[in-house]
Amino acid sequence: MTIADIKQNAQGKMDQSIQAFKSNLTKIRTGRANPALLDTIHVEYYGNHVPLSQVANVSLLDARTISVQPWEKGMGAKIEKAIRESDLGLNPASMGDLIRVPMPPMSEERRKEMTKIVRSEGENAKIAIRNLRRDANEAVKKLVKDKEATEDDQKRTEADIQKVTDKHIAEIDVLVASKEKDIMEV
Repeated sequence: MTIADIKQNAQGKMDQSIQAFKSNLTKIRTGRANPALLDTIHVEYYGNHVPLSQVANVSLLDARTISVQPWEKGMGAKIEKAIRESDLGLNPASMGDLIRVPMPPMSEERRKEMTKIVRSEGENAKIAIRNLRRDANEAVKKLVKDKEATEDDQKRTEADIQKVTDKHIAEIDVLVASKEKDIMEV
């Protein structure tokens, strides 16, 4: 493995960490409705548990209401039950074939809890990025030890990896601040 491979590998894995963090953020509830909120819900479908998005069309009716349109007639009750039993605290209402999922307004206390969760997720993402930096630096040190790279290469590479790490950590801080702003908005 060359220094270029190590840097490229670290960059790619850090990008993946950011994507995973963004995905986790979409699942954290704000006051606004978001179809991605229901991504974690699985529904019983012919003996298998499948994601809600595979048995119904999930979209927004308005800023505070998610609509779920089952593709089969008999799925409405199962979908409604799955949403109600999820830990999201949602109460769906059937209107014929369409299931409406209104987003209840969050209390101030709940908003503060949610911002703590966001900060915690952000800190976990930063830890993952720092671990990737450490792994990359160790790989470079091994190259130097094996006499495949010079100590000057090591210093330059560690500085480059630090710049990439700083950029990714700054991106996480921006995402956390943005999500906190969304949550605290009434």
